Amino acid sequence: MMSKRKPPAIADALLDELLGGDNPLQAFQSGDLIQDLKKALAERILNAEMEHHLDGDEEVASGNHRNGHSRKQVITDDGKLDLAIPRDRQSRYDPKLIEKHCRRLPGFDDKVISMYARGMSTREIQGHLRELYGIEVSPELISKVTDAVLDELKDWQSRPLDPVYAIVYFDAMRVKIRDEGLVKNKAVYLAIGYTCSGYKQILGLWIEQTEGAKFWLSVMNDLKARGVEDILIAVVDGLSGFPEAIEAAYPEAAVQTCIVHLIRNSMAHGGWKERKGIAAALRAIYQAENADAAEAALTIFEDGEWGTKYPSIAKSWRRQWPQVIPFFAFSGPIRRAIYTTNAIESLNSTVRRAVRSKGHFPHDDSAKKLIYLALRGVAAKWQRPPPFWAHVKSEFAIRFDERFIISEG
Repeated sequence: MMSKRKPPAIADALLDELLGGDNPLQAFQSGDLIQDLKKALAERILNAEMEHHLDGDEEVASGNHRNGHSRKQVITDDGKLDLAIPRDRQSRYDPKLIEKHCRRLPGFDDKVISMYARGMSTREIQGHLRELYGIEVSPELISKVTDAVLDELKDWQSRPLDPVYAIVYFDAMRVKIRDEGLVKNKAVYLAIGYTCSGYKQILGLWIEQTEGAKFWLSVMNDLKARGVEDILIAVVDGLSGFPEAIEAAYPEAAVQTCIVHLIRNSMAHGGWKERKGIAAALRAIYQAENADAAEAALTIFEDGEWGTKYPSIAKSWRRQWPQVIPFFAFSGPIRRAIYTTNAIESLNSTVRRAVRSKGHFPHDDSAKKLIYLALRGVAAKWQRPPPFWAHVKSEFAIRFDERFIISEG
């Protein structure tokens, strides 16, 4: 049985009329035809809105009627339109398609924000709109459009979170921001959490205002205020004072330092040609079967060639040993998930690509806007738990018992 042919969205007779003339291809290629269609459709909608308005009981009773048109130029996502906006005698008509004082149709703001999210500067966005669409917009308009993101960011940063996160990764990246007349290298901290159901979420972003443990504690208190009651494992990059802040807010959390960061810091003690040898010698520590075997391997490293030559390496591992060994309590798939902050470093690399062209930001809010947009684009792709989460669930349910709570919905 043959399926019925779907009727065209626009009748052939109407298309013939629209493309009539000496050179229909030129009319199509110039873009004038599309703009004329948009203008005609917009004005048809506006006039239909006016008819509906005047048919209302209050308008009929008051004798309200049409009173000509006013001209209005609006920006669309691909050009400008000069529209005739109908008016009523008693000035009570409020257009829904193009609200009063609105100069931009839906789609334009999204296009500007998309370009901004890709790291384009205000000047580059201006040039792009001028070149492709013949639209001349001011830097103030672009800033106004992108500033609307700050309200969305504020809601996102204060949104409620899950009561329990199985794994939370904390990491930092440096961004140049002007502050008190000076361009400073400020730290932007990100947190990624895995819910007990295995879904990955960006929990928040914070720009460092104060140094040390007080700032870390403010981050933890922010998470608590938004409903996070427990973190099973917190993975950090060895930042000073961070483990203590986590333990103060979440005393039952297992704090795991990033082994990859620890290895990099260790290799930095040696010369360029020595780094490969140092990394190979350290491998026996973090690939050990358990914590006792790892400590024995650390002692061997300490007494060996590299430990003797660079005693500060072993000292740094011993200083952080309580945060080095938690991952040894788990099986291989979970070890690979929690011994490094790579999960959040890949997110940082996306943010770095977006901010690279900026040089520096004029203030914190400007940095937050762009970073948030980059994060939003990445998070939209996180649709399902990772393959290893089935193993994580069964092992965490046994190890953490009642603390491992899978939220409904």
